[in-house]
Amino acid sequence: MLRFLPAPVKVVINFLWGAFWTTLIAIGIITLGLFKIIPIRPWQRFISALANNLFRVWGYAVAAMFSLTQKTRWQVEGGLALNRDSWYLILANHLSWVDILVLMKLASKDMPMPRFFLKQQLFWIPFIGLGCWVLDMPFMKRYSRQQIAKKPHLQGKDIETTRKSCEKFKDIPTTVINFCEGTRFTEQKKDQKQSPYQHLLPPKAGGTAFTLQAMKGNFDAILDITIVYPDRNPNKPLVLDFLAGRLRHIHLHIDALEVTDDLVGDYNDPAYQAHFQSWLNARWALKDKRITETLTQYPSTRDN
Repeated sequence: MLRFLPAPVKVVINFLWGAFWTTLIAIGIITLGLFKIIPIRPWQRFISALANNLFRVWGYAVAAMFSLTQKTRWQVEGGLALNRDSWYLILANHLSWVDILVLMKLASKDMPMPRFFLKQQLFWIPFIGLGCWVLDMPFMKRYSRQQIAKKPHLQGKDIETTRKSCEKFKDIPTTVINFCEGTRFTEQKKDQKQSPYQHLLPPKAGGTAFTLQAMKGNFDAILDITIVYPDRNPNKPLVLDFLAGRLRHIHLHIDALEVTDDLVGDYNDPAYQAHFQSWLNARWALKDKRITETLTQYPSTRDN
């Protein structure tokens, strides 16, 4: 639509577009939160549904940014027949906050709107905590090994607290997103962590295992999603290419995995911990190989 404009103008347009819709939807969701305080469960479910619809509108607005100032070619491989009436756990690699927009666009079309597990402390942050509460984001309250050693009765309390907060997901189909690396990939972080992978940081298995245990029986599938930006210049922030309308290709590969019994367990159990870490590391090795193979398909588009 506005692809003919110079890059600096596109940056301003995309920034204002994103800021406008984010502010507008945030105001709407927080306003609904004032009504959700009324402690009547059917009423709260109704308000949550309205807030979820607003969240989806934001997803559509985000999706529009991929066509507003640029012609992004999407290639999606693998997966299964996704639908909005199922529950999914997404395991994805993480390069930039653009990843969130990519997954939001994917979810706004074919999946329930995503949820993120949040630290309990975020609940008390003005506006953010209220907005996340209205959207039924689960708040995690975890205890360290030291705390459990001093107070043994806390053993399993974190799982139970999170499981209770996830009970509402039985009413609303949900997609939970987990960036297993825990942070965005950079070459510097790769060297610091001595990553065995070429394009990825080592995955953190604990958070994923914790999510599977807390949501036991809820997920219909695990979606191992590999995100690749073939024309990304590794020497420049990806977000600048996005805002400037230079994001030409996005390649997604989706592996739909069954949630088998061996993937759900107590991460404090050494045998389960070793098994789950081995499983996730194997997934990450496959993901790294897939990224390499994908990049070889676009040799002339990189480093521009």
